[in-house]
Amino acid sequence: MPLKHTDRPGAGWRSILHEVIFEAETRAGKTFDVALIWAIVLSVLAVMLESVAEIRVAYGGLLYGVEWFFTLLFTLEYVLRLLSVRKPLRYAFSFYGIVDLMAIVPTYLSVILPGTQYLLAIRFFRVLRVFRIFKLTEYIREARLISSALRASRKKISVFLLAVLSLVVVIGSLMHVIEGEGNGFTDIPTSIYWAIVTMTTVGYGDLSPQTPLGKLLASAVMIAGYGIIAVPTGIVTVEFSRTTRQMVSTEACPSCSAEGHDTDAAYCKYCGAPL
Repeated sequence: MPLKHTDRPGAGWRSILHEVIFEAETRAGKTFDVALIWAIVLSVLAVMLESVAEIRVAYGGLLYGVEWFFTLLFTLEYVLRLLSVRKPLRYAFSFYGIVDLMAIVPTYLSVILPGTQYLLAIRFFRVLRVFRIFKLTEYIREARLISSALRASRKKISVFLLAVLSLVVVIGSLMHVIEGEGNGFTDIPTSIYWAIVTMTTVGYGDLSPQTPLGKLLASAVMIAGYGIIAVPTGIVTVEFSRTTRQMVSTEACPSCSAEGHDTDAAYCKYCGAPL
């Protein structure tokens, strides 16, 4: 029977600590991670409840104590994570390392700047470890696919956003000239704000044109807004489809020479021959 890592002679405290904190394959590691996720969820729930005025008046002291309890707990966990790796700075500047640090800083910062403790909601990002703990690899694969599609779309979307920005500046300037200060379009930045709200079809209603020409321009902006919103969606969809097609196997079937099989395919989807 093979020895576990922690049962091997000479296994140091750092190796044991690393196995419990970072490795989800062992029972101790999985138990630690599941307990950590529950602690994260409860701490975020406490922050949310503390933001409700009625609950804060009734249970403010209790929630404040709970907040500091979890903060000290996560601080100890963060220190142990740094101690359990051979290159602590590399972990500290990794994605999870930064998230772990940001999960504890707001409470200490709230001593100087009251109200910043509500930023503790960032702790919920730590729940992303659930994909590693429960081996939900198919979700990780889909997340990478979406990330690849967004990265491939960034240049096109950047050009699109620049064009939209130019358009709202021109429309805002026109509306300022047409409506003027008397109708609430007091300056060009305010008019640009109206153009953005109208073009994105949000329509807060705090500003609205009063003149016939202003209403005509507003109608054109509203109609254009429907088409403009669809553009980035189409860009990302095209890149998503392209990325999906690229994530198929290039292995050719030994029987019919067909390609384009799924990466985990065991049989040809055209002739049924083993791959």
